[in-house]
Amino acid sequence: MPILHKARQGAPALSRQPKLAAAVLVAAGAAGIAAVAWPQRAQPAALASPTAARPAAATPVATAAGGSKARHSPHHPRPTAATTTTTTGATGATGATGATGATGAGPAGPAKKGVSAWIFPGVSNALAESGASWYYTWSSNHVGITSPPGAQFVPMIWGAGSVNPATLGQAQQQGRALLGFNEPDLSSQSDMTVSQALRLWPQLMATGMRVGSPAVAANAASPGGWLDSFMRGAAARRYRVNFITVHWYGADFATAAAVAQLNSYLQAIYARYHLPIWLTEFALARFGATTSFPAERQQAAFLTASISMLDRLTYVQRYAWFALPASPGDGSTGLFRSGAVATTVGRAFEAAPR
Repeated sequence: MPILHKARQGAPALSRQPKLAAAVLVAAGAAGIAAVAWPQRAQPAALASPTAARPAAATPVATAAGGSKARHSPHHPRPTAATTTTTTGATGATGATGATGATGAGPAGPAKKGVSAWIFPGVSNALAESGASWYYTWSSNHVGITSPPGAQFVPMIWGAGSVNPATLGQAQQQGRALLGFNEPDLSSQSDMTVSQALRLWPQLMATGMRVGSPAVAANAASPGGWLDSFMRGAAARRYRVNFITVHWYGADFATAAAVAQLNSYLQAIYARYHLPIWLTEFALARFGATTSFPAERQQAAFLTASISMLDRLTYVQRYAWFALPASPGDGSTGLFRSGAVATTVGRAFEAAPR
């Protein structure tokens, strides 16, 4: 998958190819193209193969109070198409729009457990073995990945280039929920201004789907930050946002401390917007001049403890671990190697309740 690195507040780059590559592969598959190479992180075009590296710049990892530490973004595939519904919304604590007016009253299902994925040998078997209740590919489709029984695919409108009738229409065929722009606050990801995102948002609402906010790389709860500015702008225009989508990467590898920091970050986000939360990327990774990851047993311990915590938070509707494929650029975060062989972290994910 393409290499995507994030750089935040002076944080060094980290490989995040999978996200972009996956999207590219998916799009290629949909077009009948036998593409295997992952492009460097731009917009996801289709589901990519497993050679994922993270985005070119390291992004800060959000900490307890909504701050952030340098972190990278994962590989993002480009979304194929999707539309959103237009409706009014009640303002939240910081001017966030409420989750009303979409087709379907709640999440597509009660299960929270999810994972991000892109194409690699054995991906469909790995997804089935993981026990995930839902998954996404940074794209509007999942070409090349077969959804196992009980697992739902959720499409994404990755960036400005994905806001077109074809992609919106494709996403609309996938279900009732739609993920918004991917890390618009990072130049290595969808790289959008708040005004640009607000200008395009009515087209996402027009799909009639439950729409998740743009997923910022960090500082989701910070006053005046990218997401806060977007939610205030959406409220002023009475745009609909059904749930808040966020990412989090922890630089503290001690399990209890990392879980507490993630918990505090999510609490701050909920207190600010008063909307359900979807945590669509999370894992432990320390970004800096070089990127480091904890040992697999430490990553697995965090996964188990954090999922237990997330399951207890009623305002967290869904979460997705980063990521299903195990690739060299993503250290110990991957769940399955080629051939659907579970890693230590993958076995911990399998054991987690659905």
